[in-house]
Amino acid sequence: MTDAAANSGPDKGAAPKRSIFAQDARTKRRNAAEARFRAYGLAAVIVGVVALILLLVSILSNGASAFRQTYISFPVTLSEDRLDPAGNRDPAEMARVTTFGYLPVIAQAFADAIEAEGLAHEVGLRSLADMISDEAPAQLRNSVLANPDLVGQTLTVEVLAGGRIDGFFKGRVTMESAERDANVTPEQLQLAQALAEAGMLETRFNWDFITAPDASGQRPEAAGLGVAILGSFYMMLVVLALALPIGVAASIYLEEFAPKNRLTDLIEVNISNLAAVPSIVFGILGLAIFINFAGLPQSAPIVGGLVLTLMTLPTIIIATRASLRAVPPSIRAAALGLGASKMQSVFHHVLPLAAPGILTGTIIGLAQALGETAPLLLIGMVAFVREYPAAPPEGLFDAASALPVQVYNWTQRSDPAFVERASGAIIVLLIFLLFMNALAIFLRRRFERRW
Repeated sequence: MTDAAANSGPDKGAAPKRSIFAQDARTKRRNAAEARFRAYGLAAVIVGVVALILLLVSILSNGASAFRQTYISFPVTLSEDRLDPAGNRDPAEMARVTTFGYLPVIAQAFADAIEAEGLAHEVGLRSLADMISDEAPAQLRNSVLANPDLVGQTLTVEVLAGGRIDGFFKGRVTMESAERDANVTPEQLQLAQALAEAGMLETRFNWDFITAPDASGQRPEAAGLGVAILGSFYMMLVVLALALPIGVAASIYLEEFAPKNRLTDLIEVNISNLAAVPSIVFGILGLAIFINFAGLPQSAPIVGGLVLTLMTLPTIIIATRASLRAVPPSIRAAALGLGASKMQSVFHHVLPLAAPGILTGTIIGLAQALGETAPLLLIGMVAFVREYPAAPPEGLFDAASALPVQVYNWTQRSDPAFVERASGAIIVLLIFLLFMNALAIFLRRRFERRW
């Protein structure tokens, strides 16, 4: 063998050949790290989805029953001797008969209706009255005062069942719990079951939960969200009327007209910082300025709207500036090149093109304001309010409540029925928030421009 033939074999000292199809140790470590990152991300998503499902299941299981209510119907004879002793049908004189005068009339009519139906029971007259909501005498009194000619007639009335009776048909109250409860007895529950089988008692959709005002802590079955929904609507009107024009005007000036110097830089930094300030700070500010200094009334939608306007302005300004910045400079240059002024180029071309983003930011800001609770607590929106506010603009200064504050208020009450009411109010609030966010997504996709 020659030397040349000996040197033609494989070179044992050379580096091993590498293939793109064979993974080396470094590639394996990199792929393993990527797989772990994907697993961590997927686990985070699963945890978030599970937490959201648990939250929704908890709220729906506790609050769905708030949209159903138990009613009792029976004939009532409106005795002239009790309700109109003077016999002249004068509402002013008839108003002297308080709800305590109507209560025996309702209780006796209820007892007579049960006897006429032939239902055997061991419940006394006083306990029979306890099966009916304390709201019933007030409702009947209002009906009689509104129409005095009803006196002397026999009407079939439909009244709210008591909170414990209503809870029995929703599964919140049982025979076992009734034995330990001072507000209801097993005999009353058995009679309620017999009334349901006889058709005198039924549980159906509760429209009053959405339209009726709040009720006292002893009448959870009569509590509704009407005043809170109207108060939240008034506050959103104030926020929309103030925050949108002020926020858009400030954004246009800062983005299109303001000189770039230290002062504008300081303003921009402070606007960004204000967006991160806790909402309760705005409540303290509103309490000091609008109530203590300006003398505006507490619990009024105008004060709540002003406080929420201060809180929402940074969000709208940041969203509006981002939308204006997203419009290509060529649009401005083309308008200026055709002889338009700076203001014309902004209001005729830039602002319409940025409108979808501005509307989206505004709606998201309003949705955030709608769910705020802390600043409203500080300005007295937690007060117990039963009277509906008047129409705007006078109604903006009337006392009212708000949806998130009503949830907080009901969770502070001792009766377990208010837990059901609070969860039902959360469902209504979530529906409003979902609607507003869906509207923001629709507007963004409907008017979105791609450059």
